[in-house]
Amino acid sequence: MRVFVTGATGFIGNAVVQELIAAGHKVLGMARSDAGANAVSSLGAEVKRGTLEDAESLRRGAAASDAVIHLAFIHDFSKFQENCQIDQRAIEALGAALAGSDRPLIVTSGTGLLAPGRLATEDMEIPADAPFPRVSEQTALALKGVRASIVRLPQVHNTVKQGFVSYLINVAREKGVSAYVGAGQTRWPAAHVLDVARLYRLALEKNEAGAKYHAVAEEGIALREIAEAIGRGLQVPVRSIAAEEAPGHFGFLSTFASTDLAASSALTRKKLGWNPTGPGMIADLEQMNYSV
Repeated sequence: MRVFVTGATGFIGNAVVQELIAAGHKVLGMARSDAGANAVSSLGAEVKRGTLEDAESLRRGAAASDAVIHLAFIHDFSKFQENCQIDQRAIEALGAALAGSDRPLIVTSGTGLLAPGRLATEDMEIPADAPFPRVSEQTALALKGVRASIVRLPQVHNTVKQGFVSYLINVAREKGVSAYVGAGQTRWPAAHVLDVARLYRLALEKNEAGAKYHAVAEEGIALREIAEAIGRGLQVPVRSIAAEEAPGHFGFLSTFASTDLAASSALTRKKLGWNPTGPGMIADLEQMNYSV
């Protein structure tokens, strides 16, 4: 298949492009800049210049392809609501180009806040009253005449990046202490980036409309264990903070740091035959270079 990949220059997108090409697919990768275009072409993919704000470019990329994997998102949390609206419009533009065809659209969502305090499973729906402005999943599944499916991400990692854990590392470096809330038993799910890339390919090839997949290798890693690994890496003290201190310490991450967010991938593994084999989150944290 010829697959249009938004976010092709990103952490996960880069791995997805390589996975698709290795499996014999052709990739049309979206790039915003000359540097991004060079990065995409160096992977053996064709370049489509454009941005998430350029609906016409998105429609053209989708129209010229057999499938779309939507990974791009503007990760500026100071403008999070605005960026969620940009993402919604981008998904609608992609859907408009695919409507009435059997061409798959895979949209990225997350396992976080799906079922706080419970084990999140693929058959769960995002609550209608969820206090979260990102509506990627809801937008995609509401598109008319589009074979949309969803990949929900946990904390995706290697020895360079680790999702929200990268922000925890920055906070610990800035404040000189690696913290967790209370007893540190709240958990975050995780998966290695190469395992996640393989799941996107399997979901693409399955092409099941309405499917929801969890790219989860580890159901839940205790925040205390993550904080301790960060403390060792940065050589800073590790300590518990009270829940009321969390907003001041963690900023926008305080809700996530204070909430148990464990997630299962049992149904995904059964449907797709996906068996993650990459290193675990703590192993990658132990191997990363904290001096850069």
